[in-house]
Amino acid sequence: MTPVAAAKKISKFDPQTFLSTFNGGRKITDFPKKQTIFVQGDLSDAVFYIQKGKVKLTVVSQRGKEATIAILGEGEFFGEGCLTGQPLRLSSATAMTDCSVMRIEKHSMMEVLHREHAFSDMFVAYLLTRNIRYEEDLVDQLFNSSEKRLARVLLLLAHFGKEGKPEVAIPKITQETLAEMVGTTRSRVSFFMNRFRKLGFIDYQAGDELQVHSSLLNIVLHD
Repeated sequence: MTPVAAAKKISKFDPQTFLSTFNGGRKITDFPKKQTIFVQGDLSDAVFYIQKGKVKLTVVSQRGKEATIAILGEGEFFGEGCLTGQPLRLSSATAMTDCSVMRIEKHSMMEVLHREHAFSDMFVAYLLTRNIRYEEDLVDQLFNSSEKRLARVLLLLAHFGKEGKPEVAIPKITQETLAEMVGTTRSRVSFFMNRFRKLGFIDYQAGDELQVHSSLLNIVLHD
């Protein structure tokens, strides 16, 4: 193949097409709400990409205490630990809503990362963005009050601060889950949620969906 032909072949690669078609180690599966995608301790042999819906990642300690470490949505990856030699899953993944998820076998993911610069650039940018988010989470946990942490979690779940229109309606999420994410008690979450509602920062819609208003930023920005 000539250099010109090779360049044309590379330029035709579209990461979004790769992530929306099944072939060569890629499989798209629909998971109904609350169905388990994988369990902590399962063999780590694939990366997952969310096409539609929301996925909750949880960990369980040796003493049986469970914590929610992330809630991921459309366009996000999870399970990438297999790429660094992680033999077993360190967390469990569960569908929070009806989901459509692509499973990419480890060897297929490694191949496309090495072969297609457009895909590897996109994937690295995603991992760096998420790493920054984790650092912000740590700073938030160390220095901010539980009220501010809860407000920040709700804004992140509603996609405020991301490009495009915010997803202000959050699917039903329990106060226990919010407490796990914030690092506080359910009773404190209940107190703050009631306060946010009375102040007009949030509203509950039909089906227990939660509507988050941009005014909730006042809690995060207030010193």
